[in-house]
Amino acid sequence: MSETNPAFAAIDHAATQAHEAAPHWAASTANERARLLRGLADVLEQNATALIALANDESGLGEARLTGELARTAFQLRGFASAVEAGAPYAQIDDAAVPGAPPAGRPRLTLIQAPLGPVAMFSASNFPFAFSVLGGDTASALAAGCPVIVKAHSGHPALSRKVFDLAVAVVAQQGLPAGVLTLVEGASREAGAYLVRHPHVTAVAFTGSYQGGVALWRVANERPRPIPFFGELGSINPLVVLPGALANGVAEAAKSLAGSIALGCGQFCTSPGLILVFDDADGRSFTAALADALSTQSPHRMLTDSIRHGFDHAVGKMASHAAVRSLIEPREPRKAGDGSGAGPSPRLFEVEAATFIANSELHEEMFGPAALVVKVRSVAEVLQVLHAVEGSLTVTLWGVQQNTVDNLALIRAAEQIAGRVLFGGVPTGVAVTRAQQHGGPWPASTQPQTTSVGYGALARFLRPVALQDAPDWLIAVKRGGTSS
Repeated sequence: MSETNPAFAAIDHAATQAHEAAPHWAASTANERARLLRGLADVLEQNATALIALANDESGLGEARLTGELARTAFQLRGFASAVEAGAPYAQIDDAAVPGAPPAGRPRLTLIQAPLGPVAMFSASNFPFAFSVLGGDTASALAAGCPVIVKAHSGHPALSRKVFDLAVAVVAQQGLPAGVLTLVEGASREAGAYLVRHPHVTAVAFTGSYQGGVALWRVANERPRPIPFFGELGSINPLVVLPGALANGVAEAAKSLAGSIALGCGQFCTSPGLILVFDDADGRSFTAALADALSTQSPHRMLTDSIRHGFDHAVGKMASHAAVRSLIEPREPRKAGDGSGAGPSPRLFEVEAATFIANSELHEEMFGPAALVVKVRSVAEVLQVLHAVEGSLTVTLWGVQQNTVDNLALIRAAEQIAGRVLFGGVPTGVAVTRAQQHGGPWPASTQPQTTSVGYGALARFLRPVALQDAPDWLIAVKRGGTSS
């Protein structure tokens, strides 16, 4: 098939290069990996002005936002370099031999972490630096000793090609095989499936829509030899407003939440899309203040026409539900691709808890500047709503500062469905640290025990192997101090 399809032929070439580079990169030392990661961070910063301008032309995200995102991308590349130098991908557990017969007696066993091999990394549309060519998935896979095949996103193709060209120059300057980092293009679903199906690909990292992610996840699992698929598929990120959180007024809390809902035109995977508010006087005042604050937001254009079409469809479906009340009337509608450069009107809806629980179509993500307020009357109803949500990247709890039976129940419920639980603030903004967890139960992600942000992300691309009675020279090599 690749002989008649240029996109498939390009994938064959990139996958072959990655396959050939895999043994070298798996055996690379901590110094070699850290040097590459820091070199990639340096080249991003050295070309920041041109890259940010190009990214803004393609995404419309604004120079301020993109400047911060490029800085975050360079920061996490260097952070993974430090994690490599600290020995994270070379960690070992060594059980010394014990003379005698089992079960007391045993051979020497050394548990090491082996790189999986070439990783197909699907870039995301909403973070053209941090979740794209040199984003966290690429950085963590390289840190783990895995070559990366970048699947460029059609939402920022020129930026992807420019960043890749800069990156491969660094790879070449450091004398590394070209297959350590390759790039393929082509927006078709067939090309994406062909990449996931390729026999030289040993793992997949994906950030994108639920529909696209599930389709590729199925391909990964239907291969003759299934491979790990680390997918982030979307999230509605419930935020619970307990009465005590509004004791000092509603205005500032509403303003902060409105800013989070509209941030980046709502195109954050952690955007708060479900707001649980008690149906009392303060709760009603807060909901009204939130609607007022959100209605004044002026989001920029969405990343692509298809994302805009998806948002318009989602809010239209929500607005048409008989039991849902619209709290913000949309401004003069502008359609996707109208050339105005304007984004969609922010939207806020309201529904009773019992209706939300009973209607699964109300649980779907509205990817954009919109949220649904669920009116609750008891902690028991809050728990029922959270249970109905299933998996989410985040749950935010406002007002659980006291050690009470109800608060503990809420915290347990949040932990059951989310990878990150916040006890204040808003969920947008994900710190790159060792303790970060960016993932959650299905449908937030396909592998809830892993994270795609933070230095623990490199563990996704390592597989434990026990070496029995291995020679000392091999144990030393596997620590990453010298090349094999």
